[in-house]
Amino acid sequence: MTVRRKKNVHRKRGSRTHGYGYKKNRGSGNRGGKGMAGTGKRSHSQKISILKEYGHTYFGKHGFIVPPEVRRVIKAINIRDLPRQSPLDLSTLGYDKLLSKGIPAMKYEIKVALCSAKAKEKIEKAGGKIISEEQ
Repeated sequence: MTVRRKKNVHRKRGSRTHGYGYKKNRGSGNRGGKGMAGTGKRSHSQKISILKEYGHTYFGKHGFIVPPEVRRVIKAINIRDLPRQSPLDLSTLGYDKLLSKGIPAMKYEIKVALCSAKAKEKIEKAGGKIISEEQ
């Protein structure tokens, strides 16, 4: 009676290296990584060529990142996107700032937290008025 064994491809499924260890049989040849792999800080000969090509800004961290909980995102609306009703409170509509793109369709009376100077000028020129909370 013949003994039936599962093929290696099934037996090694989920074992990460399929029984070969690392490097040699992973399908990438013997190249040692992708992209800039192997250009670490400790290898002196490589470090010199990196400094020549990229300068001293290649290594280390630079600048800072403002965390999202600190960053304030201002939601804005343009004049052309305003609804056609006169007393408008943009904060109830979910907007923080009024911007100036477009032409006012009517005499608006708008209450808003922030407003660009050009938007204020356009609304007032059309006979409307802006009640701004920034002053």
